[in-house]
Amino acid sequence: MPTAPDHHPRRALVLGSGGHTGIAWEIGIIQGLLQESVDVRDADLLIGSSAGSVVASHLALGGDIDEAIELLGSPAVTATAARMGAGVLARYAAAGLRPGTPARKRAWLARRAAEAAVIDEDTFVSAVAQGIEGDAWPDRELMITAVRADTGESVAFTKDSGVPLPRAVAASCSVPLVYPPVTIHGDRYIDGGIRTVTNADMAVGADRVLVIAPLAFALRKAQRPRAQLAGLGAQVRSTCLVPDQGSLEAIGRNLLDPSRIGPARAAGVKQGRRAAGQVSAIWGERD
Repeated sequence: MPTAPDHHPRRALVLGSGGHTGIAWEIGIIQGLLQESVDVRDADLLIGSSAGSVVASHLALGGDIDEAIELLGSPAVTATAARMGAGVLARYAAAGLRPGTPARKRAWLARRAAEAAVIDEDTFVSAVAQGIEGDAWPDRELMITAVRADTGESVAFTKDSGVPLPRAVAASCSVPLVYPPVTIHGDRYIDGGIRTVTNADMAVGADRVLVIAPLAFALRKAQRPRAQLAGLGAQVRSTCLVPDQGSLEAIGRNLLDPSRIGPARAAGVKQGRRAAGQVSAIWGERD
């Protein structure tokens, strides 16, 4: 009887939305896992939405994630500090209650996105793109999610999209009603996390999937990361890390507050170390 060929599991790392503190917490999780000899940086596919797009890009480019944390404390990033107040959240809720398809609801929200931007587009792109040098994409499989402002349709930028990487990342981070839409080839784009907070359902074709999700709640259960993972099929081994109580306290209520970067990262490291066994069980060793 012939021997079955070796199968090298295709592994996907999905990094979700979460603002400044989400970036720091995700990096902390990865560092904590590394301290326990679980290295998820070698994923075959990296998917980043909003905050996760920053972390995914640094990983795909082979950058030092400690340096990524240092960049979060730079004056350029500090200038993007903001607060998602009650008015912003009320508009998000109003968009969700509007009739029509999810895309139409996102487009309605996007039309109002530029009205309350706290920073101009070029300054925002420059701040987000620190450490992501040049327009070229890495050779690794990297997917950056965004939403077209005019139609509300979701997109997934890759190295084959013909889009400068810094602008793809900035578009994915463009929180509506806080930051400006980002222009790419004449079209405007907003936050990829507006579709869903992780877009974990885009990890189609992966055998093993790890989701690191600073935010995990969605009004529709089907949009929550664990439900999206289940939708990938019973054959996919997966797990999802969300902030525990200690991480929630460290992150604080304002995800766009750079002053919480240090505590959020430290809490992520602690949680990552505790989660190493859980992650190792599905991630396995690279053959």
